[in-house]
Amino acid sequence: MASTSIRPHHASWPTRLPRELTVPATSLWFNLEVSAARYPDKPAYVFLGRALTYRDLKAQAEAVAGWLQGQGVKKGDRVLLFMQNCPQYAAAFYGVLRADAVVVPVNPMNRADEFTHYITDPAARVAITSADLTAIVHEANGRVPEAQRLQQVLVTRFTDAMPADLDPAEAPAEPILQWLRSDPALPPGCTRWADALAAGLRPGPHTAQPDDLAVLPYTSGTTGLPKGCMHSHRTLMANAIGGGLWGHGSAESVSLAVVPMFHITGMMYGVLGNVYGGSTAIVMPRWDRELAGRLISRHKVTHWTCIPTMIIDLFGSPNYKSFDLTSLRYASGGGAAMPQAVAERLQKEFGITFAEGYGLTETAAPSHANPPERAKLQCLGIPIFGVDSRIVEPGTTKELPPGEVGEIVTRGPMVFKGYWGHPEATEAAFCEIDGQRFFRTGDLGRMDEEGYFFITDRLKRMINASGFKVWPSEVELLLFKCPQVQEACVIAAKDAYRGETVKAVIVLRAEARGHTAPEDIVAWAKEHMAAYKVPKIVEFADSLPKSGSGKVMWRLLQEKEGA
Repeated sequence: MASTSIRPHHASWPTRLPRELTVPATSLWFNLEVSAARYPDKPAYVFLGRALTYRDLKAQAEAVAGWLQGQGVKKGDRVLLFMQNCPQYAAAFYGVLRADAVVVPVNPMNRADEFTHYITDPAARVAITSADLTAIVHEANGRVPEAQRLQQVLVTRFTDAMPADLDPAEAPAEPILQWLRSDPALPPGCTRWADALAAGLRPGPHTAQPDDLAVLPYTSGTTGLPKGCMHSHRTLMANAIGGGLWGHGSAESVSLAVVPMFHITGMMYGVLGNVYGGSTAIVMPRWDRELAGRLISRHKVTHWTCIPTMIIDLFGSPNYKSFDLTSLRYASGGGAAMPQAVAERLQKEFGITFAEGYGLTETAAPSHANPPERAKLQCLGIPIFGVDSRIVEPGTTKELPPGEVGEIVTRGPMVFKGYWGHPEATEAAFCEIDGQRFFRTGDLGRMDEEGYFFITDRLKRMINASGFKVWPSEVELLLFKCPQVQEACVIAAKDAYRGETVKAVIVLRAEARGHTAPEDIVAWAKEHMAAYKVPKIVEFADSLPKSGSGKVMWRLLQEKEGA
């Protein structure tokens, strides 16, 4: 297919939106400065019923910046951010940026063995964490060679941002509440959050430029240890602005910040985009379907970016019909395909069209999104502002016509600068087409005639059953239509005859448990999918393993099967 400046998706482009954005030549810190000047008394965050205004968010961030510089943090130094969602996450995030340093967000599900990599790889000297995770930081630090160890640890408690008396309507489940209120003894060498704020140290002048490194989020990829993705203020600014425009956002928007803020999606919509737009975010520290339903109802949430598994879980609540979701104007997400049956239920029962998007850590969350006014189900959407995305033959850069499956490659203003300390991996991640540098996503997909993209699967995840290529995500989406199935994960199992065969790990709906057999699922599958896609092995599980961002961790199940 010949390349032209006009791409197929331009015909589907919403007329209300510009094709490209003029990205401000300022730092991400400046966004908070502007919103604090415009909306000083407006809640930036509401945490279990207690508001943190834009004025106070800026003041806390400046105090953190002053404290960091007082510990010797200089321009470009990397600072670890290791905690679950809370207003202090955002204050710490902007404090690091105000100090001209680099945020290194770390998944709070990491254990000490894993955390050592985040100390040594970015050569971090300071970590900001929460009291419940301090022991992990301390243990990991003790395993690192002395010359590479963290020198300072700043510790917050969730209660630093919680109201003294919780309204039951704002309170999470009791086990979560106990965790939030815990205050373990801290190891030596830690500084309390309250003490750092009370010190009132003033940072020096802010000098960060648009192309300076701002955030170093790590991605697991398919091989080796996680690699840091180098994002500048400019690459992140593109989506911080674009996300609000795309989803009808404004300063009046109220969002539910439940996707973990360490994750690139949670960061984009719960830390960066909302602050740029001056909107209010209702913060959830962990997913709790009952609390989510109550918070959407009480705070009249208008925008919810989520993982589809959250909506599936919300539907599983015996109380979901009592939740008032009528304030929601925009529901979007990615990380996993939204099953058609669930999307149709959301539309039928609540009048909400789920607008899926697509992106990676390397693309600062979305590179593609469904226009909310013309969304297609189980679809990645169209390339967003200033993005050129194509389907190419795997292993080459030959562009494929609509309908053919190949690798998705992308270029745009939000694409990262490369992998930290891995020039060879950076080089391998890009290819040249028509004299332009494109990022190779490693995802297989196709594009339809209207320029909408659909994912087939990861390059590494295909099941080859007697020469038939089976894409696990396709089988999963079909299984979601089975009346007995709540969740499904499809992996490859060894087969003496076929080489590989299809195995499905299934969580049954509550009403199906106890009187549904694996054979019942297989029989249903035979009626609803091609014979070679039908799971030959069905295993029931109480739950599927999920990452901190809510994605089903299929690799864990695949590795367990391989072992």
